[in-house]
Amino acid sequence: MKTPAIVINFKAYPQVVGEKGLELAKLCDSVAKKNNVEIVVVPQMVDLGLIVKSVDIPVFSQHVDPVEPSGKTGHVTPESVKGVNASGTLINHSEKRMRIADIDSAVKKCREIGLETIVCSNNLDVSKACSLTNPDFVAVEPPELIGGDVSVTAANPEIVKTTVNEIKKINPNVKVLCGAGVKNGNDVKKALELGAEGVLLASGVVKAKNQKDVLEDLIKGI
Repeated sequence: MKTPAIVINFKAYPQVVGEKGLELAKLCDSVAKKNNVEIVVVPQMVDLGLIVKSVDIPVFSQHVDPVEPSGKTGHVTPESVKGVNASGTLINHSEKRMRIADIDSAVKKCREIGLETIVCSNNLDVSKACSLTNPDFVAVEPPELIGGDVSVTAANPEIVKTTVNEIKKINPNVKVLCGAGVKNGNDVKKALELGAEGVLLASGVVKAKNQKDVLEDLIKGI
């Protein structure tokens, strides 16, 4: 995953069920290629393999479990995500929280098999702890701003700047993304000015009436 990057989490919104999810992924692919920018899509798990085959941009899963392939009904193994040629995975999203020991195990397994990792966190202390697990990215997202109309870059820019500075002290190899309320190119521009190397967002694109217009506005901030 190249930086700066715009990472779009489809979540489980009805706007991206079935063919609609594939259409959004293809739209992201088209906009990324046309403008030579990095857009990463994170589709619903049931669509992961299909979307990987249908686009050229990076495709991440929304979650993996820190378990070995075995009798683990309902779990998502890192190997299964790698098996459909996905590029990486989110870990510890605010809507799919994990214990730090499980985050550590999941990151290690993903690194062993060649999956990139974006570990989500909700504040500075958690971000610092997550950086010690050596993921590729830490994405800081204050939960009270997720899905809202005010971007973290406006409501709490200090958490972005401080998280970047503190993580670089702990592990300079870890890149920082920010999310929560990101909606437009100005939010992306501000995030990069604060030291982040990309943004993670969902509803701003997925629930937009005109997804193409929103995507084209977002990339103006890069």
